[in-house]
Amino acid sequence: MAFDGLFIHSLLKNLSPTLIGGKLTKIYQPFEQDLVLNFRKVRKNQRLLISANAQNPRFYITTETITNPDVAPTFVMVLRKYLEGSILQEIKQVDVERIVNFHFSNRNELGDEMQLILSVELMGRHSNVILYNADDNKIIDLLKRINPDENRARLLLPHASYELPPLLPGLNGFNLSLDQFNNLKTKYPEPMDFVKQFNGLDGDDKKEFAGYLEDDFTYSSLQTFFNQFNRPKGYILQTTKHKDRVYTYLPYHLELNLIYSNDDINKTLDDFYHEQANREWVKQKSKKIENIVNNELKKLKKKIIKLRKQLDQAENSEGYRIKGELLNAYLHEVKPGMESIDLPNYYKNNQPLKIKLDPALSPARNAQKYFTRYQKLRNSIKHVNEQIKLANENLDYFESIQTAIDNADPQDIDAISDELINQGYLKEQTHNRRRKKKISEKNLNTFKLNDGKKVLVGKNNYQNDWLTLKKSDKRDYWFHVKNMPGSHVILQDSNPSDEDIKEAAEIAAYFSKGKTSSHVPVDYVQVKRIKKPNGAKPGFVIYTGQNSIEVTPDEQDVLSKKI
Repeated sequence: MAFDGLFIHSLLKNLSPTLIGGKLTKIYQPFEQDLVLNFRKVRKNQRLLISANAQNPRFYITTETITNPDVAPTFVMVLRKYLEGSILQEIKQVDVERIVNFHFSNRNELGDEMQLILSVELMGRHSNVILYNADDNKIIDLLKRINPDENRARLLLPHASYELPPLLPGLNGFNLSLDQFNNLKTKYPEPMDFVKQFNGLDGDDKKEFAGYLEDDFTYSSLQTFFNQFNRPKGYILQTTKHKDRVYTYLPYHLELNLIYSNDDINKTLDDFYHEQANREWVKQKSKKIENIVNNELKKLKKKIIKLRKQLDQAENSEGYRIKGELLNAYLHEVKPGMESIDLPNYYKNNQPLKIKLDPALSPARNAQKYFTRYQKLRNSIKHVNEQIKLANENLDYFESIQTAIDNADPQDIDAISDELINQGYLKEQTHNRRRKKKISEKNLNTFKLNDGKKVLVGKNNYQNDWLTLKKSDKRDYWFHVKNMPGSHVILQDSNPSDEDIKEAAEIAAYFSKGKTSSHVPVDYVQVKRIKKPNGAKPGFVIYTGQNSIEVTPDEQDVLSKKI
């Protein structure tokens, strides 16, 4: 079930009493298309998340702590100017459309009362958040300013008059009378045709509503279906294709399996969108550094292919030496101005070998040219091997950055950016300089094993170095996937059981490039056996005396241990 009109109707039954009458104390725009409004009511803070993301437009009360940008975007500055300190008077849905108006009362600089409306339109790629004055209907500002050429239905720019978007005709099932029902049934005797006359229903709702009417095509069935949206609960159900969906009611006519339920629909939404929202926010915040990482990975892979070809050519350079020897041996047969000559190769039973010649050079100089070429290639082997080693180390480094991004929470991206700045891959913006935060245990991922032992996990290369080389006791055990990028994982125990080792190894495998693989090899060793070479890149260490274990990480099992 998407955020359709019926879903929003249900959500407001739960959300409105919590927020109406509350004072809007803080407003943030942590990401390009997401807002967080902090309300204070009855000595409690409630954070309302509003997202105009095209794939998942939504709003609900969240407990998520979201890091805010150092420089506030223009829209949030406007909202702070007009709405901070205001009182939320009312929340009204436009009929059963995906439009919700938050009505605020505030005073302007002259002390005069203002009525302001924050309109949240959850319409896929057309989703938007619009602030306008209720007195003259003039738009003050909006999250997405739309060029008139892109939307000719209405003008979405500051100072324009606010108008509703074009809406499809349809009925509101909450207001339908018995007479209207009977007239509509006469006109549309087939349940699905009947259902199509109503607004606010997504595909699943229509199937479920039609199922009610197929069981009993009466006004009572219609009321039963719509009344459940006035008593919402949170349900997460799974389709036959193992995709999770969230509902405010429990469907009976759809092929779904119940996997979670909660009386609080906001809590259900917060849980349901947690991982998805994190991925969206990380993607938004890491876009710039991911471009750098992807470009570096492409360049390094191409470079390694080229270097391996050079190495192969150098290691198979004996042919140049042989040609030089044969030319010297049969120098009397080589005439000035020749472009090639066939000479017996005494290394291969005197089989003829065709040798190309430079007609501008003397026979002796042609022979010397082959020896020079041979010697140059032989001498290059050491250098090319060093270059391949360096390129592979850099490739491993950028793959570790990519793995850190894949496992990051939004607040971790700044630390990864700092690392790339310090390594010279990213230029720091002068206007965006911020004080670097010291690493502490609260920055890490923390897990508790079944027997209560603690496991700490670094989320980027700087955290990995700090955790392994500074935080850990030398007797603790260190875990890391074998021969692939991953987090440093520390089991805070000097004498772990076999079960402890298995659980910690599963955590290490999950926070690695092999998180979706089976039979992932993980090395483990005491911290005292780990060293960091001089000049090594962040996150790179060497170790000896390790043991290994093969595990298959299970996401649900691993994350259930997180504290």
